[in-house]
Amino acid sequence: MKRDKFGYSALLALLSTAAAVPAYGQTAEPGATGDDSSEIIVTATRREQSLQDVSGVVQALSADQLRQDGINEIRQLQMAVPGLSIANQEGNVEIFIRGVGSANNTELGDPGAAPHLNGTYIPRPRGLGVMFYDLDRVEVNKGPQGTLYGRNALAGTLNIITAKPRLGEFSGYAQAEIANRSSYGAEGALNIPLGETLAVRAAGYYINRDYGFKNVSTGDLAKDLKPAGLEENYAGRLSLLWEPSDQLSVSIVGDYGKETGTGYPGANIFSAVQASGLRPDKLNLKHVVYRGLQGEMENELWGIQGRINYDFGSFGAELSGSYRSVDFYQVNASSDGIDYPGRDLDAVQYDNFSSNFWQTKSKSQVYEARLFANDDQRLRWNLGGFYFKEDQQVGYLAVADRGYCCYSGTEFTMPDVEGESYAFYADATYDVTDRLRLLGGIRYTEEKKSRYGIGGNWALTLGGENFDCCFATRLGTEGFRPALLDRPNFDVSGITTPQGRAQFLIEGIATPGMRDTLIAQIGSIADGTNPSGTCFERPDIDNGFVRCPASGGFTYANLTIPGQQQGSSKFDYIDWRAGFEYDLSDDNMIYGKVSTGHKSGGFNDSFAASPIPETFSPEELVVYEIGARNSFDAFGRRAIFNLTGFYYDYTDQVFQDLTCINLDEAQNPPVCNGYSMVNRNIGASRIYGAEAELRFQLPGQFALDLNAAYLDTKITRGTVADARAQDHSAGGESPLISLVGNRLPLASKMNVSARLSQWFEVGRGRFDWQALLNYRSSYFLSQFNEDDIVFLDGTRQSALEAGFPDRQKGYATLNLGMGYTIDNFRIEAWANNFLNEEVSQKALVGSSLNIRFLNDARSYGLRLRVNF
Repeated sequence: MKRDKFGYSALLALLSTAAAVPAYGQTAEPGATGDDSSEIIVTATRREQSLQDVSGVVQALSADQLRQDGINEIRQLQMAVPGLSIANQEGNVEIFIRGVGSANNTELGDPGAAPHLNGTYIPRPRGLGVMFYDLDRVEVNKGPQGTLYGRNALAGTLNIITAKPRLGEFSGYAQAEIANRSSYGAEGALNIPLGETLAVRAAGYYINRDYGFKNVSTGDLAKDLKPAGLEENYAGRLSLLWEPSDQLSVSIVGDYGKETGTGYPGANIFSAVQASGLRPDKLNLKHVVYRGLQGEMENELWGIQGRINYDFGSFGAELSGSYRSVDFYQVNASSDGIDYPGRDLDAVQYDNFSSNFWQTKSKSQVYEARLFANDDQRLRWNLGGFYFKEDQQVGYLAVADRGYCCYSGTEFTMPDVEGESYAFYADATYDVTDRLRLLGGIRYTEEKKSRYGIGGNWALTLGGENFDCCFATRLGTEGFRPALLDRPNFDVSGITTPQGRAQFLIEGIATPGMRDTLIAQIGSIADGTNPSGTCFERPDIDNGFVRCPASGGFTYANLTIPGQQQGSSKFDYIDWRAGFEYDLSDDNMIYGKVSTGHKSGGFNDSFAASPIPETFSPEELVVYEIGARNSFDAFGRRAIFNLTGFYYDYTDQVFQDLTCINLDEAQNPPVCNGYSMVNRNIGASRIYGAEAELRFQLPGQFALDLNAAYLDTKITRGTVADARAQDHSAGGESPLISLVGNRLPLASKMNVSARLSQWFEVGRGRFDWQALLNYRSSYFLSQFNEDDIVFLDGTRQSALEAGFPDRQKGYATLNLGMGYTIDNFRIEAWANNFLNEEVSQKALVGSSLNIRFLNDARSYGLRLRVNF
């Protein structure tokens, strides 16, 4: 297990041997094997290095391996990578590694596991799925990578590495597939040499996919709505590689992608659990009672990245830059929960258009300059500088249709959100002897953030005759679209009159719904023709006891608009690592290291005269790790056995809490009349565990890969308001609950992935098959861990009785695949989630909310591929 000495000449020499592995940017033929199957080249340490020489846990999956595993979208990576959890919440791809990550991916916060494309940081992981084609490999680097990868690599990194152009070679591939649930797709690439030193590669991708949700609504207004999870996505990528000399390399990659469909929202199972008394695993969570507007989603993204490398002899230099744009819009596929035994679907109020609207625009730039010693040096060092800038615009509107009385919706729209970060780092490996190496690194990061916009409630209280309370308001019916970022004005500081408030509310509507009443009710207030508004009666806003005054206006019209949101923050922190590597022999290495990582701080929503802190600080993680990486002979071939143990000290951990936003100090004692969720650095956790990897080939062209992770997580500090027990009759107050002793969400104690494969010659071609089995023990979906709920009045209920079970039971998922290759043609059959396990991958838990985001249902299909 000698230290890596893979310079370009040594690497090319290695790749020319009979046991060669795919070159950088290339993939092996399906079913191909070699005696040195363990030799995988990765860039986890910012230099090309044999995977077995990396002191840490890195899992790399080639493009062919991903395809044969049936991993055709990013969430399915967790099938092959123990300790990895990936969910999609309303378009946000949320990545957790070993229980560490972040569900706060709005403008208020940042991911906790850093996604990268070709080694370049991606700040907003929306649309990662449409980058998942024409790949070289995917690398998952576990544990904090604060020194080398920096920003928000608290939990680790996920690096999608695309196939690179190949000099002097005209080649490519085309593939098409069909699958159940009327799904189909295509993918292809063309590599074109332009002389001896220049090549371009063009790749494209298309998929039409259905995640298996079913609309069980029976009402005429809703029964024809398409369910959530329908996708039609397409993307293209153009890559250029220019190597005019042995010293200079220039690469440019441009990509474009578009996601369309019915969106990614989950379904609220709260009412179903309360009414049936059944746990979620006894319910069909994909049978959803849709209503309201048709769910729809559109996400357009594009980017360009460039990289220049120059070899000066004893050292090299690299300059990289990237620009990325994301434009996301979603109308939630709204529902009345899910079906359950005994539910009368005909009794559902389908004429209810309450919904959520999301809009995100992000334009980000990432630049990095790096100097590094070449690999034949005794001291191999990296010196670098990193700069990041992001301009965001975000909009969110929740409309609450069919209220019994009054109206209350919520809008948070920020037209100006800026983030800026720079960092400087140094990292080195020093050969003390031929067998002993010392590792060290340090990184300084400074971040600035600011945001400006509006946030808070839309509220209308419209009085009937005799000052009766009050008339309902409809908003969001057929055809409705909010203005969000297209509002003409975001300055509410000077809006104090009823006329100004009415105008501001109306300006938040881009297109009124066919049966909306808001504009008709308060339009005369906005234009000044009637300061009392316009009262009218209609069956769908009649609560049975309120009548219009004879004057035609309301007896009172109290209007509430969102408040001003404005703030800035600045953070700085230092990450470092120190460790050693020692070669017991050429095939056996032991190592130990200490490393740190941080996740950026962020904002809380601000409210006038509220004690809510404007910002929260960065989270910090210190990890102690020891391990061994071993190669040995088994059955006449090289085999791998790696073992790693780790301990995490997780401090300044952010938990969501409820805090008073409207304190009436005129009363004695003061009374709170409103609460809001906030993020606070009030937690701490410890995590320890071990991971093992075993890979070897058996007689008869069998191969077996085993990866196992054991994880024990425990919250050691943290007391928060229990949002499950929020009492709206008390202004929204909730009792306190201690989280100490609870496990971190999404952290299974045991997670095992096993892959068994075989190939053999049949006729003129080669047949191969494989099975990928993944087992995860139970895990919790929230910080509450299904603890009993103690309400403000002292009564107690179990989480199940109250509608909040949040434990996902253990499960096994199985992917199957087989293929036949003859000359340049290959046909494959595959089945994902063959056992059809229904799994909750994410949950939102709060007052009357237990929203689940699920995995894909069983899918299977055929794929035809031709290489040329």
